[in-house]
Amino acid sequence: MARRNTARLGVSRRTMLRAAGGLGLVAGGSIAGCVGESPVADDEEVDFDTVQFGVLEPFTGDFAALAEERHQGELLAIDHVNESDEYDFEIEYEDYDTQLNAEDGVQAANQAIERDGASFLTGCISSSVALAINEVALANEVVYTPGAADVSITGENCNEYVFRFETNTAQIAEVMAQWTVDNLGDRIMYSVADYAYGHSVKTEFERRMERLSDGYEDVETVQPDLAAEDFEAFISQLMGHADEADALVIGATGGHLVRLLAQGFQRGLHEEIPIVTTTASFFVVRAGAGEAAYDVYSGTRYIPGLDTGNNQAFVEAYQEEYGELPDNFSRVGYESIRMVANGIQEAGSRDPTVVKDVLPGMVHETIFGDVEFRECDHQSTNPVWMGRNVAPDDGEIADVEILTELSGDEAIPPCEETGCDL
Repeated sequence: MARRNTARLGVSRRTMLRAAGGLGLVAGGSIAGCVGESPVADDEEVDFDTVQFGVLEPFTGDFAALAEERHQGELLAIDHVNESDEYDFEIEYEDYDTQLNAEDGVQAANQAIERDGASFLTGCISSSVALAINEVALANEVVYTPGAADVSITGENCNEYVFRFETNTAQIAEVMAQWTVDNLGDRIMYSVADYAYGHSVKTEFERRMERLSDGYEDVETVQPDLAAEDFEAFISQLMGHADEADALVIGATGGHLVRLLAQGFQRGLHEEIPIVTTTASFFVVRAGAGEAAYDVYSGTRYIPGLDTGNNQAFVEAYQEEYGELPDNFSRVGYESIRMVANGIQEAGSRDPTVVKDVLPGMVHETIFGDVEFRECDHQSTNPVWMGRNVAPDDGEIADVEILTELSGDEAIPPCEETGCDL
C-alpha cells in the first residue's frame, strides 16, 4: 500500500533554508557543489518542473527501524534538492511499504510506476526484495537505487538501470577478512541468515579468507531462518565447536542479529569465541542488543563521526531536522536520492533512459568525498572500516571504535570478478 506524501518538511524550515541559501549554510559547512561546475550539458537545458520518485521501504516487519532511518535520509535529500539553486526541478514522491517479501516489493514497484508515474525508484533493505525490483526496473526502463547489500544486485543480477550507493558485502568482506586473518586467525564458524544477504556474506568472506590464508577452515556453519525467534539450537551447535575455531562470523542484520546476539550473550557465547559481524555497528543493532553488543567486531559502512567529504555538514543538518544522529541507512537514503538528482540535472532530462547513460562514471561530492557509480557494474566506490563495539562512558548503547580503514579502490573487487556484464 502506498503512503502518500509531499516532498516538504515544514514551512518554517523551508523559509529558513531559503533565507540561508540552502542546506550547506544551515549546517555550517557546504554540502553543495555536488553536480559539478557545469551540471547541464551545453546543448541541454532542464525544461521540466518536477520529477516523480517511488520510495520503496520495509516500513513493517523486522527491518522497520532501518527503513525509517533510511526514509529520514531520503526526506532530507529531497528537501535539499527542492531548496537548492543547483537543481532546476523539484522531486515529488510517494512511499510504498514493501514489507519483507519479494511479492509485496514487486507489487509496490509496479504501483509506483504504473499508477503514480514514477520514473525513479529507491529503497529496499532486504536483498531478496531488491533483487526482484531489479527486474521490475529493467522491464519498465526506470532507474533504481537499492538499499540492500547482496553483491549480486550489482553483480550477476546487475542491469543498466540499477545504481547502488549502499556498500555491498564484497566491500565489507574485504576489510573484515583482512582484519580477521591478521588479528584473530583463519578457522571460522558461521551463522548466516538463510536468505540472499546472509549467503552473500559467507560467499564473499570465504572467498577472501581462501585468498589470504592457506590454512583457512570452515569449522561449522548454521543457517537460521531470517525470521527466527529462538536461536537455542543454533547457539548450542556453535558453542560445541567454539574451541576449534578462531572466530564466529555472523551474516545478518536488523531484528535477527539483535535476537541472536542477545540470546548468545545469555548463553555465554561471547566468552567462548570472538564474534565478527557485518552490521553490528548499526545504531539500531547496538541499541537493541545493549550489553550483548559490547566487544563485538563489525565491518563498518558508516558512523556519524567520520571526517570524510561533507559528512559533518550532513550530520549537523540531519540532527537539526530529526534531533538524532544519522546512521548507515540514513546516509544511503540521502546520497541515493542526491546522486540520481545529480544525474537528472547533468542529463537535462527526467527520462530514465537518458539519465542511466549519464550516471556511470560521473563523480559526485558526497559524505565520503568523491565517489562514482563504476561504469562496469554501477556499484559506488565507497571506503570501508573495521570497528569494535565498546562499552560507552555513559548509557548502555555501545560506541564504535574504528580499528582500520580501506579506501574505496582497495575495498571494491575488480570488475572482472563481479559477474556483471554491462
